[in-house]
Amino acid sequence: MGEGRNCDNCLMEITSHCVVALTWVLSDTLGEELDVLDEPVEFLVGGKDLLPAIEEALQGHQAGAMVQLQIEPEQAFGDFNEQLLFLEPRQLFPAELEVGLTIEGSALPAGCHPEAPREALYTVTDIYPEHVVLDANHPLAGIAIRLRMRVESVREASEEERQRGSTGTGFFRIEALADPVPGLRTLH
Repeated sequence: MGEGRNCDNCLMEITSHCVVALTWVLSDTLGEELDVLDEPVEFLVGGKDLLPAIEEALQGHQAGAMVQLQIEPEQAFGDFNEQLLFLEPRQLFPAELEVGLTIEGSALPAGCHPEAPREALYTVTDIYPEHVVLDANHPLAGIAIRLRMRVESVREASEEERQRGSTGTGFFRIEALADPVPGLRTLH
């Protein structure tokens, strides 16, 4: 009888359209930690969940693998663009506005700079008595990042995950939150 393999005990290799559960430490090139993922989170490889550089580094690995890589800004969130900074009148925004909130461009109050792209996402970076600084750059734009990952598990993606192109985790996308400031649609 040939070598039979019980697939429950097989170690599946990472390929496109599988789901990986990862833990990681994300840092800048000076070693400052930017994000730590202690509990495994699932991502669809071959979908919208991970940056292409991360997917490429994971290919062929199995559960238990440790993978390290450095991702330059052009492979991740792009270079910082000063033209995506906008100084807006403070009185246009609710009193509850806080530094760190992210606002959909389509929800910018009337009176904001007409050249501010309405499809962008803006982070409130500074609040002054007369002005608010809005930044449409990704928070990690212009930063080379180092990623130390551990592959916790690998499984086949469900048909729903494949069609959606995601497991729904959204770590590398900014997703809508409930309104923390009444009157503004915000994101995190």
